[in-house]
Formats: sequence, structure tokens, C-alpha cells
Amino acid sequence: MPASLCLIIATFLWGSSYIALKHAINVYDPVLVIFLRMLTTLLISLCLWRYIIRFEFKQGDWKYLIGMSLAEPCFYYLFEGHALEYTSASQAGVIVSCLPIIVAILAFLILKEYISKAIVVGFTLCIGGSILLTLLSPSTEQAPNPLLGNFLELMAMVCAAFYTVSVKHLVTRYSPLTLIAIQGFSGSLFFAPFLFFIELPSENQHDLSALLSILYLGSCVTLGGYGMYNYAISKVSVLTAAAYSNLIPIFALILSAILLGEVLTLWQWVSIAVVFAGVIVSQRHQELKVDVDDDNLSADTNSLNSVPEAKESKG
Repeated sequence: MPASLCLIIATFLWGSSYIALKHAINVYDPVLVIFLRMLTTLLISLCLWRYIIRFEFKQGDWKYLIGMSLAEPCFYYLFEGHALEYTSASQAGVIVSCLPIIVAILAFLILKEYISKAIVVGFTLCIGGSILLTLLSPSTEQAPNPLLGNFLELMAMVCAAFYTVSVKHLVTRYSPLTLIAIQGFSGSLFFAPFLFFIELPSENQHDLSALLSILYLGSCVTLGGYGMYNYAISKVSVLTAAAYSNLIPIFALILSAILLGEVLTLWQWVSIAVVFAGVIVSQRHQELKVDVDDDNLSADTNSLNSVPEAKESKG
């Protein structure tokens, strides 16, 4: 399957996850929702065990595997699950627009990829637009505390960016299903102790539609979305893959309007425009690799490594 199609499917599933997660946490505690979501992913992964064990472990991979697992799902879902208690699904989706910029910064620090002035300008506009969105967003039933909710969602994006960079390092030796299974195991293990600190629902307090939302999150969104994304990221650069995340807020806004009846104010649309302007500016970036020498660090501007094709970089 073409990487671009995989990324489009993944972003649609992730855009829909905000609506499903918002519906689930209206009934159950966010910790319980996330635990059941990761447990669902783990159980499905166990059914695909013969595909999970196909990997080639290399010395030092454990650092990236642990870092990937802690970033996403552990801290990512912890931040995002609580973010949607305080902000709306549409506003949370817009904060995702900052993801490509954050990925670019981490790619420079970890993968030694060149970062251009366009990335810096785009990052400034995205963060500025997100702050503007936060300050101008009114407190509603869907967003009782947008300041806190949007900040938590931004922290979730930092975790997602670190996950993307880690997967790029690992995906050449580990199948997408292997990485998803590790996520399901680490997420279930991480969130299980939190269950002792929340009030679990009784038998007559369960809601079928909320349970189906959790099942959808654990199967379609986590298994399907991350599977598509991990496969695609093995074919294209991290910045090209991250650029497709711009589709997530679009899908989130459309689905929020259709399914949740959310209405955005004029100033919220202005803030969204600022965020998207930053994303567009950042796409003028050309990817370069910083060559690391044992004696000194030098950028060889004459060599271009892993430059995505023009048709892919335009997404």
C-alpha cells in the first residue's frame, strides 16, 4: 500500500479518536478508558503473535524501545486523556497542528536533521496560534477549562513527536505490529496501578456506546492507525510523515461538527488560521542531514539524505 494512503487512513482514524475518546470519558474515568484501550490492543496483538515475533534486536535498541513506550502510549495518553476533560475535541485536534514543528526540532536534536529558518518561523506561528486559540476559547460545556486542556494536549504532542523519531530509528528492524504489541503491553502495565486510585463503575453503570468507543479506540485507532503510520514511516522521512498530521484537525473538526454539534467562534477560526499558516510556512523546509564526525560536528550542505519525493512532501 502506498505510504501516502497509509498516512491518510491513519490521520482519519486519529481524527476520529478525539470524538470517540471524548464520548468514552464522559462516562468512564480517563484512566479506565486508556487502560481498557491498551488492554484491547494487547489482546488483539496476542492473536497475531506469529507476526509480532518477527524482529531483529540490536544492542542499544532497549533505550529507544523504552523511550518510545513511555512517550506513547504512557505519557501521551495520560496527557491527552485528561486534556479532553477540560477542552473540546475540535480544539484538541487543532493543537495537533504543532506536531510537525515539534518533530522537526526533535529530528534535529536526535537524528541530526537540518532545521531551516522556515521551521523556526512556522514553529513560532503554530505556538502563537495555539496560545491565541487557548486565550480566546470560551468556557463551555464541552471545554470547561480550555487553558489547562490545551496545555495538556500540547504536552501530548511533545510525546507524540518523540515517539515518531524513535519509531523512525526502530522500524527498519521491527515490524509495525511488533511495535504496536510493545505499546499495548507497556500501556496496560503502566496504567494498571492507576485503577487502584479511581472508583470503578458497578455492573449497572456501564454504557454500551461508551464501551464500543473504547473497543474502537483499541482496535481501529491504535492497531489500525499506528500500524498504518509505522509502516508508512519506514518508507518516508519523519518530517514527511509528520506533515500528514495536518489532516488530523481537519478530520476532527468535520467529525466534531457532524457528531458532537460543536460550533467554533470567529476568533477561534482566526486562531486556527494562524496555526495553519505556521504549518504551511514550515513545509517550505528542505530536509538535510547533519553529518556527525568523531572529531567535530559539521553540516555538509552538499549532501541530501532521505529527501522525500516532491509529490510526497506536498502531501
